[in-house]
Amino acid sequence: MRPVNFLFNSVKFGYFLLVFGAAPALSDPAHGIAMYGDPALPPDFVSLPYANPNAPKGGKLVTGNVGGFDSLNPFTLKGDAPWQLRFLTHESLMGRSWDEPFTLYGLLAESVETGPNREWVEFTLREEAQFSDGSPVTVEDVIWSYTTLGTKGHPRYHGFWNKIDKIEETGPRKIRITFNDPDRELALIAGLRPILRKNQWTDLDFSEAGISDVPLGTAPYVVADYEVDRYVILHRNPNYWGKDLAFRRGTNNFDEIRIEFYGDDTVMKESFKAKAISFTREFNAEKWATQYEFPAVQSGDIILTEIPHKKPSGITGFAMNTRRAPLDDWRVRDALIHAFNFEFINDTLTGGRQPRISSYFSNSDLAMQPGPAEGRVRDLLEPFAQYLLPGAIEGYALPVGDGTKRNRANLRKAMKLLAEAGWSVDDGWLRNASGDALELTVLLKQDALITQATAIMDIYARALERLGIKLIVQTIDKAQYAERERNYDFNLTFIRRAISLSPGNEQRYYWGSEVADQPGSRNLMGMKSNAADAMIDEMLTSEGREEFVAAARALDRVLISGRYVIPIHQYSVGRIAHLRELKYPEGKLPIYGDGIWFLPEIWWYEAEE
Repeated sequence: MRPVNFLFNSVKFGYFLLVFGAAPALSDPAHGIAMYGDPALPPDFVSLPYANPNAPKGGKLVTGNVGGFDSLNPFTLKGDAPWQLRFLTHESLMGRSWDEPFTLYGLLAESVETGPNREWVEFTLREEAQFSDGSPVTVEDVIWSYTTLGTKGHPRYHGFWNKIDKIEETGPRKIRITFNDPDRELALIAGLRPILRKNQWTDLDFSEAGISDVPLGTAPYVVADYEVDRYVILHRNPNYWGKDLAFRRGTNNFDEIRIEFYGDDTVMKESFKAKAISFTREFNAEKWATQYEFPAVQSGDIILTEIPHKKPSGITGFAMNTRRAPLDDWRVRDALIHAFNFEFINDTLTGGRQPRISSYFSNSDLAMQPGPAEGRVRDLLEPFAQYLLPGAIEGYALPVGDGTKRNRANLRKAMKLLAEAGWSVDDGWLRNASGDALELTVLLKQDALITQATAIMDIYARALERLGIKLIVQTIDKAQYAERERNYDFNLTFIRRAISLSPGNEQRYYWGSEVADQPGSRNLMGMKSNAADAMIDEMLTSEGREEFVAAARALDRVLISGRYVIPIHQYSVGRIAHLRELKYPEGKLPIYGDGIWFLPEIWWYEAEE
């Protein structure tokens, strides 16, 4: 009689044959991996195409954050760590090129190899890879990092861990990860997990780490000093192991990066005007056009730079929490979108300079097309027709106002929708059949966008009052906001979800049913849609670009017609005001435009003689 484990493994093998099919030969170890096709850069590339390989090293960069921090561990749910640390102090097995939709090149790993259908991925560590304390990066460190992040780390790491069938050492400096889910993107995601040093945590609880328990990393920068809620100082490690890698050539050029913390955005901007910080990003086109004529700009000490990009708009606006009545009724959400007078608000606050987000993937070929769904997109949506909201298949567009302050036509439509949902005016306020007034709270935190979000809500509150709805705006500090957001303690809140040119597994964490009630997930609206789940699955199993685009367009229709978010304007160009000593490769911009991969990663300090 054969052993039980043999029978189990045989069944498992048969499952993979059914799911992945009988496959051709294995791929050879390679220097990079792309979602579709081959990496653009050859094995002997000199540097990333948007970096200056001859950029000088040195100088100091001072950046500003709004709010505070009580942790220096960006990998756990506990505490609030400066967001930059994940990118500046820690590395992963592979590194991303921001000039390609989704392509990774070897970083801690010198090569990557996959199964015939990417049912597994294998990495070979570089022999020279080291942590900042000089200790080598081992297979044991990698396995421990994946296990710990997947079980004790921030929930954003748990989803990937649940898709791992096994992780094992397969040879000297080799790690193989086998997946339990037919998902082509998993091989790439596996290359992007941060790697930590196992021995640092032998006598410490990773999930309960204190402020002084700074995780050791392998990246060019290390935490040199800090004062809680005041500043964090990072120094470039002179012994950084990867300084001669082609992937790192011309990057991480500043000797010191200092992160200063401010109580609000206004104070931070005034500090920038006084040149106390090195740069600021401006998200309001009207302010960019009218409020950057101060003396330091006029003298040339501060330069105004615009950086275009080719990425999707993503979604920016105000998420409506469908876990709470009455926002679980799509008609109420639709009414709130009609009452939002975007044209007037946009003209008032940005001078009409920033176009509205029309869908979650607008500004790219992944965006849904106008009119009824056709072809493959329609085929994907049809099985869910009875569950989809109006507009998903037949076509949906956001309501457009007449540009006036009154917005009468859209308010009439809003009132009609509210009446259909069982709300009527009594003594000047909308009430349901039980006599409860329609009162909503929008929760905002103190960050760089808070001033603009508050101004938007002030205008919106007056419009809702005309409908008989009371809107209460609560602005709280970052720590309080993090706790309430984690537990979905709000009616509406500001949402910003950036979307890449190759959206994948993160879409599940943004909109998936599985995480809707999981504390701390990114699904702020609490949406649960079988159609959205199916479209995300389709995106992750597509073997060709055309299939992938169709699935993304179908998902876009489900999201925008679901009326989960009140969209505002998109950020179609990056706006950076910076000291004139800060330079970047002007003729070689990445297709993703501005981000931490751009500033500070490829900029440098060049003092004038």
